Amino acid sequence: MESSMVIPVVDVQSNNFKEMWPAMLLAIKSSSFISLDTELSGLGNRKNLLAESIEDRYKAVCHAARTRSILSLGIACFKRLEDKAEHTYFVQVYNLTLLCSEEYVIEPQSVQFLVQHGFDFNKQYAQGYPYHKGNDKGGDVHALNVRNLFVELLRARKPLVVHNGLVDMVFLYQCFYAHLPERLGTFTADLSEMFPAGIYDTKYATEYELRLVASYLEYAFKKCKLDNGKSIQAGGKGPHLVLEFCNYTGNTQSYVDYRPCTDGNGVGGAADVCIQFSAYGWCPNGSQCPMSHDTDLIIQQDEKTKDSKRQKRKRKRKQKGSKEQCEEGADAPPTKQAHLESVDVEEEGKNKGAEKNCATAEIIEDLSDAGRMDHETLGTAEKVGGTVKSEAQDGDPSPPSAQDGDPSPPSAQDGNPSSTSAQDGKKDAGDKRVDGGTHRAGFDAFMTGYIFSYANSLATKPEESSPETWLPGCLNKLYLSGKSVPLQVVKSTFSKSSKAHMHKMDVVWGKRKSNDATPKLEKI
Repeated sequence: MESSMVIPVVDVQSNNFKEMWPAMLLAIKSSSFISLDTELSGLGNRKNLLAESIEDRYKAVCHAARTRSILSLGIACFKRLEDKAEHTYFVQVYNLTLLCSEEYVIEPQSVQFLVQHGFDFNKQYAQGYPYHKGNDKGGDVHALNVRNLFVELLRARKPLVVHNGLVDMVFLYQCFYAHLPERLGTFTADLSEMFPAGIYDTKYATEYELRLVASYLEYAFKKCKLDNGKSIQAGGKGPHLVLEFCNYTGNTQSYVDYRPCTDGNGVGGAADVCIQFSAYGWCPNGSQCPMSHDTDLIIQQDEKTKDSKRQKRKRKRKQKGSKEQCEEGADAPPTKQAHLESVDVEEEGKNKGAEKNCATAEIIEDLSDAGRMDHETLGTAEKVGGTVKSEAQDGDPSPPSAQDGDPSPPSAQDGNPSSTSAQDGKKDAGDKRVDGGTHRAGFDAFMTGYIFSYANSLATKPEESSPETWLPGCLNKLYLSGKSVPLQVVKSTFSKSSKAHMHKMDVVWGKRKSNDATPKLEKI
């Protein structure tokens, strides 16, 4: 039942940004939807990020966005192919290495985690494409830069897809758009006008549409991919996702990082799974944990648990003649508590402490989803004039978070025998070494888009195949940790758009732009 893919991720930095500009622009303009992901230099105090008041949370994230930076940006463009089978997409993925030109805070444990997962800080400082935060400066409108790439994304009017995306949206606004407004209502009003085609959060979709037992990015992606493979092997009678990728040639091929991945059905099932990592994609012991953190094994055991429970329910129905006793939590998405029930009493006793920290773990999972970053908040480092100064951070005893988007990378096609171009490209490139590690904003953006397109394949009827019908229950709803309702991205009657946003929208739609609509090349 194993289905493999090779995902070509194009690395973009200062030495090829101008060269890749036309291709990125075409991919954005021709896409059906776009998924984004970011790598950040830190998030700051977690307690403030998870305040009871959503307004206070927003202020904390704003502070983080103003003092920290985006290290890399992942863009995945999914284009629906109308002339092929239903739910067939052509996918192009870009990983932009960036360097903020202003002073910013970088947290030591964030650096440590990223380095462990292959992030190259030498490459970032040497080749990261420069950008500045806040409002536009003189010449920005005519320059070929990341800010104008973001403007082109807005002009494209495509649905935007993120995973646990509140933090991503705040950072994107501050880093590439304008100074953040002080009030949350103003911010959501601005977003609703910036993205008229809507914003979708796959963490919300994973819990309330797909109703998976875990919603961290790697788990959700691999579970969707596994289920999609089962649908294909069943004869393709049910809805299933088919992807095609670009066959890069010439000089562009040297920029491509090929990311192979499989469903991992062949993993051994003998190892004991770490219950906390299984539930939240995070474990306080990290790599020192004696239990398995293998997501493929976790999903495999979850499948066995689900099959076992199904058999039990059948026996109950047969014995008692009642279907009522087999219904489980119809009003809420399933949780990993069911998975914990399969552990014997003695093992539950051993894990009692971990279960007491489930709320903390879930919070950390959500921050990890949002910031794509694992960092201890026992200390931060402030980048000042090329030096790193460590400083203590008070009031944040929570343990480090684990990265959710770190699966073994993917490859060829889900049920698409003609889509072997990525594999061919890999061979032509002379088995190009995967030099970016397993933790990449570009690949995380792809996983986010995959989850969204798969969820749409299940929710959309063939006769309703149009962007307007994509997951209507998830439209403009950003996931909020610990809250029963999402953040609605709408412009209410009580909120006005910010002045910076209104000026920027004039620029986006050309009211204050010069007659020369073609950006001039920016000197690097």
